[in-house]
Amino acid sequence: MRAVSEPEIRASFVNCSKGEAKRLAVPRDLDERRWDDLDFLGWRDPGAPDRGYLVAERGDGLVGVTLRASAGRRGLLHRGMCSLCLTTHPGDGVSLMAARKVGPAGRQGDSVGEYLCSDLACSLYIRGKKTPRAGGRFEESLTVEEQVERARVNLYAFLDKLVD
Repeated sequence: MRAVSEPEIRASFVNCSKGEAKRLAVPRDLDERRWDDLDFLGWRDPGAPDRGYLVAERGDGLVGVTLRASAGRRGLLHRGMCSLCLTTHPGDGVSLMAARKVGPAGRQGDSVGEYLCSDLACSLYIRGKKTPRAGGRFEESLTVEEQVERARVNLYAFLDKLVD
């Protein structure tokens, strides 16, 4: 992913109002991010732990979506798998995150949910830059590049569901 600025991030959101996008908490470390290791920018709001945000390059621009994490807590014996990167995590390392749909459907409360890495660090797990606690990734026959492409396809499918 290319480096993006705070104004670009705020302008990218498609499933919230401009006022909401203006008020959301953007990461303060944008200048320090290793953009070459990211397929999308994902973060959780430190002031509102049930909120997350995801910004991805799509076509010639950026698409940002707001997410709400489910409040469910799982025991450490339970494992979940992220639907984007296929990383498994124990306990609350995977969360059901819902994104409000774009347009009239979203204004009526329609949303789409996916199980995602709770920290939205899928790109780092794929590349081995971050390891899930108490576990790891399954050994795959796919190359890292093929795993990255699969995660992008999964991400784009999720984003497509939001605009239907």
